[in-house]
Amino acid sequence: MTRKKYTTPLMLQLAAGLLGAAGHAAADETIAPQTWALHGQLTNVTQKHSGFDAPYQGQNSLDGHGRTEQTTDLTLYAGLRLASNTELWINPEIDQGFGLSNTVGMAGFPSGEAYKVGANTPYLRLPRAFVRSVFALGEEREALAGGANVLAGSQASDNVTVTFGKFSVTDIFDGNRYAHDPRGDFLNWSVIDAGAFDYAADAWGFSYGLAAEWNRGTRSARAGLFQLSSEPNGKITSVDSKAYMLVAELEQRYQWREHPGKIKLLGFANHANMARYDDAVRLARRDGGVPDLAQVRRSAWRSGVALNLEQELDGDVGLFARASVNDGGKEAYEFTEINRSLSLGAVVGGARWGRPQDSVGVAAVANGLSHAARGYFSQGGIGILIGDGGLSYGAEKIVEAYYSAHLNQHLSLSLDLQRANNPAYNRARGPVNIYAMRLHAEF
Repeated sequence: MTRKKYTTPLMLQLAAGLLGAAGHAAADETIAPQTWALHGQLTNVTQKHSGFDAPYQGQNSLDGHGRTEQTTDLTLYAGLRLASNTELWINPEIDQGFGLSNTVGMAGFPSGEAYKVGANTPYLRLPRAFVRSVFALGEEREALAGGANVLAGSQASDNVTVTFGKFSVTDIFDGNRYAHDPRGDFLNWSVIDAGAFDYAADAWGFSYGLAAEWNRGTRSARAGLFQLSSEPNGKITSVDSKAYMLVAELEQRYQWREHPGKIKLLGFANHANMARYDDAVRLARRDGGVPDLAQVRRSAWRSGVALNLEQELDGDVGLFARASVNDGGKEAYEFTEINRSLSLGAVVGGARWGRPQDSVGVAAVANGLSHAARGYFSQGGIGILIGDGGLSYGAEKIVEAYYSAHLNQHLSLSLDLQRANNPAYNRARGPVNIYAMRLHAEF
């Protein structure tokens, strides 16, 4: 693992880590500025879960008989320098495949490479098309090595970075050096992101928005405005002034025993037509039948907070943790049915056994539902990812471990194992073992 300079804007750090770029170089202003660049990646994840004890199942249940699925995505990163401080990037992508049980059955879903839309036939889409401008706040500069979504050159160490267009909220917010990249580290949704961060996203995880980041010394502050779907878990096809997310994050970087660390505090608020779980349950009791959120939606706010920590122990070992909670009285809008979540883990680089580009990671996460959500799902309610037709509640507990082997300059192979107790918070079902093999290429 390479140590990242503190002063690199978060968007560029994530582009280097999340998208497989080379990162930024030492503070050397001699790198010639690129005017354009093309990069690419290919990732295939084959994932299987075993059969498990499942006395019953519903519309959104993980298949108790076991299932094997695969996903493949091929991405092109095309960048153009519009001005000395401004870049344009587009990322056309071809996708194919399905998540396990068509991407339902666990709140902490086991593959970050699986979208909520699956297809047997490859299809083309455009997940990212954005402009990024960096405005200097001082004279000191640092060098940037070129990579996916980063043009080589230099920029001011202290700066304001503005990004607008189509991209993922988690490109900028809730980043973590050790757990944020389903193409290179962990796979589980509630490990790579804060589980209760119900961020704006279409069914593929992207949105339209504007984000600004202030970076000075050891501190950063960032804020954003993003489009929500017009209805929960829907597609974002047009501007809807009544459905939006506000998000802000504060970051403090520090040194502990000469090793870098970061702590971040994030808050978000979603405004849209959304349902209260209790209203749906009351209506079902009055009229009979199964509670239905669509019948009781009205204009409302839903908010939450997340705490995010990363700490290097030495150059090759790091720890991470996230804790998050949201308003559990209202339905999950975009991400998944998690009202509180706690995750922690460690990543070790392979230099200790003579393979410095390899890494091994282990993580544990516990996800929980609010009292109101439990009442809704126990009456047979259906959500974004869960809904077994009944519920014997227990916290969803997941352990994940992976080994990523660097095969050559462009290719890596990973093996991943997860074990989930109480999938979809249901003590009547599971536990379930989930196995994955991931092949990732960069070019």
